[in-house]
Amino acid sequence: MEAFVLFTNQTQGRDRLFRAAQYACMLLGHVLERRAGPGAARAALRQLEASMSSGRKLFRLGNMVHAIVAARQTIQLPDPIPRICLTASNLTRALYFICDTVLWLKSVGLLPHIYKWKWRSWATKCYYYSLLMNLTRDLYEISWLLEQAAEKEKAKENSFPWDTQDQDLICLETERRSQPFLLLLCCTLKKHPPLLLDTAKNLCDLSSPLDRLGIYKTNPGIIGLCGLLSSLVGILTIARPHLKLK
Repeated sequence: MEAFVLFTNQTQGRDRLFRAAQYACMLLGHVLERRAGPGAARAALRQLEASMSSGRKLFRLGNMVHAIVAARQTIQLPDPIPRICLTASNLTRALYFICDTVLWLKSVGLLPHIYKWKWRSWATKCYYYSLLMNLTRDLYEISWLLEQAAEKEKAKENSFPWDTQDQDLICLETERRSQPFLLLLCCTLKKHPPLLLDTAKNLCDLSSPLDRLGIYKTNPGIIGLCGLLSSLVGILTIARPHLKLK
């Protein structure tokens, strides 16, 4: 109970809970629609989904400043690839939050004359580019870890006393060296849970902007499922900070 209170006292924690509820409503609404469920239940789920979305916009007010501060920090990273990717990601996130704030002001009637669909398109593009930069950083980290693993394997091979081993050990070593790339990738990610979770989260988050921008059309069920999985990963990384990619 104490852990739950500590989690919900955080703005990001409440946002993740609202986000999980929003995408769960989207997923359930799609399932009911496919199975011709009660119309009243589908309408209630759509209303609840809209309420969760509006609530999340309130929690995100001010996140633009956090994104700019994060960009100032990441621009000082020594490695050029993470520096470029993370700085670009934070700057596009800041632009996304600006568009999101304008959309919220439109929804509450403070900016009634703006063109909603134009701002929503800009917000989606900024979110999409931010995710691409995050995924590029993840792929760079994965490739670096695979390179390190390959170098360790090569060092083991060079130090392996072949002349003193029997035939069975030679066969086992040959089989180990011929393991497929995917197996090596899985073993590498298994040893680095924060990188695995961050990659999975970014991949899941891509479904929504890809659909909105018309790059890869899908359905609300897939978007709801991916959004729910991403939200659960976000909840896990907030509840267990050591699982968050640093």
